[in-house]
Amino acid sequence: MRNDTSIRVLPPDVAAQIAAGEVVERPASVVKELVENSIDAGATDVRVDVEKGGRQSIRITDDGRGIPAAEVEIAFQRHSTSKLARAEDLDHIVTLGFRGEALASIAAVSRVTLVTRAEGEEIGTLMRLESGAVVDQRPIGRPPGTAITVQDLFYNVPARRKFLRTEATERRHIDAWVTRYAIAYPHLRLLLSHDGRETFRTPGNDDLREVLIAAYGMEVGANLVEILEDPGSGSPIRVRGFASPPSLHRANRGGITLFLNGRWIQDSRLTYAVIQAYHTLLPSGRYPVAVVMIAMPPDQVDVNVHPAKAEVRFSDGDAVFRAVQRAVRNSVTGQAPIAPTAFLRPAASGGRPWEGRSPVWAARASDAGESPLGQQPLLPQHAPAAIPALRVIGQVGAAFVVAEGPEGLYLIDQHAAHERVLYERMMAEREQGLPSQGLLTPLTVDLSPEAAGLLEAHLDSLHRLGFVLEPFGGSTVLVRALPAVLTRARPAEVLPDVVEALEEGRSMVDAEVEQAVMRRVCKRAAVKAGQVLTREEMAGLIQALEACASPRTCPHGRPTMIHISVDQLAREFGRE
Repeated sequence: MRNDTSIRVLPPDVAAQIAAGEVVERPASVVKELVENSIDAGATDVRVDVEKGGRQSIRITDDGRGIPAAEVEIAFQRHSTSKLARAEDLDHIVTLGFRGEALASIAAVSRVTLVTRAEGEEIGTLMRLESGAVVDQRPIGRPPGTAITVQDLFYNVPARRKFLRTEATERRHIDAWVTRYAIAYPHLRLLLSHDGRETFRTPGNDDLREVLIAAYGMEVGANLVEILEDPGSGSPIRVRGFASPPSLHRANRGGITLFLNGRWIQDSRLTYAVIQAYHTLLPSGRYPVAVVMIAMPPDQVDVNVHPAKAEVRFSDGDAVFRAVQRAVRNSVTGQAPIAPTAFLRPAASGGRPWEGRSPVWAARASDAGESPLGQQPLLPQHAPAAIPALRVIGQVGAAFVVAEGPEGLYLIDQHAAHERVLYERMMAEREQGLPSQGLLTPLTVDLSPEAAGLLEAHLDSLHRLGFVLEPFGGSTVLVRALPAVLTRARPAEVLPDVVEALEEGRSMVDAEVEQAVMRRVCKRAAVKAGQVLTREEMAGLIQALEACASPRTCPHGRPTMIHISVDQLAREFGRE
């Protein structure tokens, strides 16, 4: 260890290696930076060849504009770029690269060979660098475009090289970056090979669905729902992409991919916006798959936050959050199909003519008679209806309603379906205050001190939901009224449910806490499995479900129904 504490200017090669550490973290960083350069150069065909997980060699070849011979050496100097010239240009960045650090940083920690030919020039240029220093430069013939080979990454920084992960791990990181840019630029023909074997290719026909199938596989890519823009919104923030139907989900947030003006970004708040768009549509602890592409004026976002350029700042983050959440939610609830049964092979719908009753979303729930289920009022109409008109056939196991629709057979979980109906009814009535049902005799409920304190802290919110509660000394709560949907429930059973919902919502905003309580209320109030329903009750339940905005899942995310198409039935009976 040096004892000399004098201040000195670092040698250029040391300074370059330190700076490279911010840009080049691993082989995937090299792939990212060089593919971005190819895209900024207008390439339509990009090939990525990797050896030994990028430790040995990374080669990027493109058909872009190329680098003029007079500018080749300048391109490898720090802070050299063709993408901005003044500080003001930072407010209008429309390219992926702009810092002028990538080539210099890569060259500082590897052996680089560049072969390029610019448009309009008759001959190309070859340049070799080691540790950032030019060791060879001469004319060479090649087609327009650029090929950069990066070898022996971190050979001169052994401390960095030894911290690289296994080849398999580094390959996965490279695969992730190539896949991201294939998705962001579906017009790009992109090929990736590892150790001489092609592992990924996109057609470059500007069809994002085909790219998603190549990236995620047929089962996921073909079933994603398109996120449709709202051209009448008048907002400068546009959102498009694809998202999974509620029947398709994963155990973590890793399936959510965000792009801003063609740049892959990491933003926990926007990731949460996507998750919130599936509120009550997915089971607890499950997350959607989504590719969300945001386009907005470049002067409303700052991408100059970190050298990796994956973090951004918005001038109005709330507006972007709302735009993403609204676009994803509307697309998923409006287009997502009902999941086919797991025990039958999925098939295309038969689409046979339907000769049944008129669409029930235009009818009144009172048609169901005096049944308690049938008395639930319909919600405001939704067009188009999210599920087709259904005709009741019967009940199975006192838990599932069997119905026929225009495209086959539907099995409806009566408890989950009734939960959804009650929840959307409560949501619609919440602004005016949910109706209460007073108890003939107020009852006391003894709770733990923490539970009683939690209820007392939320008395106003609970009152809006139809609860009339009063502290009654110590940890006892006096119950004067309950939400009208709970007229048959016992307060001693209801209040612990409410406390659990409040505990879950400690980190939520007030509106989310109220929704958590409503979900518990609906679960308690909904018809249970094991309860035999009359035909009128089943018809009333289906009518109310058809009028829901999100009829395919209960408020907790479980499916309300499964669908067996006519074609599936025919195959199972060997009628094909």
